[in-house]
Amino acid sequence: MTTLVLAQQSDSGVWWLFRESFDVFSVVLIIGSFVAVTLIARLVLDTRPGVVAPESPGKKVREQLDKDNAGGLERVLGEDDGIVASAVRSAWRSRGRGRSAMREAAEIAGSNACGRWTRPVDVLRTIGELGPLIGLAGTVWGMILAFVRLGEQGGSAGPTDLSLGISKALFHTLLGLVLAIPCVLAASLFRARLDRLCNRAMSEALDLVDRLPVDPADAGDGGSGA
Repeated sequence: MTTLVLAQQSDSGVWWLFRESFDVFSVVLIIGSFVAVTLIARLVLDTRPGVVAPESPGKKVREQLDKDNAGGLERVLGEDDGIVASAVRSAWRSRGRGRSAMREAAEIAGSNACGRWTRPVDVLRTIGELGPLIGLAGTVWGMILAFVRLGEQGGSAGPTDLSLGISKALFHTLLGLVLAIPCVLAASLFRARLDRLCNRAMSEALDLVDRLPVDPADAGDGGSGA
């Protein structure tokens, strides 16, 4: 019997092991893999410089500032929802409270805009961190079942039977690691890229904020930093 099982295992390889180890833990890990692939594909498209920190909003804002066209500036800021436009728009609305309030409003709005881009990266990292834990839970459960079967047989099972049960249990750990390694690696790469792009966008936004006019009627002491 053991020889027959070994023959089937050698013929089918990993697929046999996957089929024999298939349970709720495997389903969760497979679903996590599909979600991770979807997130990675989305991040590849969404973390490009032209998407996160395009140059056109900054250029349009500078053009309107050079023309001293407040109406055109508000129109340009209302057309874009990126990091630069969001930060400058928030600062423009706070111009009556002084330069420091404008910069603070810009930093808050810019941080919120950057958060929209980093949220999928955080989800991807969470999946990567949970993968090994779910795989370990599946391994522990498989080990429990293997030893329960061993006990039901009165301890008469041979080393081969026990090794088959342990190998099926450890397959969950393998699935968890296969899920975790690319997720954590991709999350680190995407986070580094987004941090670089967000910092560049925020630097440009604050430079534009410093060029915005302060409303002297309501600025008070805050406008002295202009």
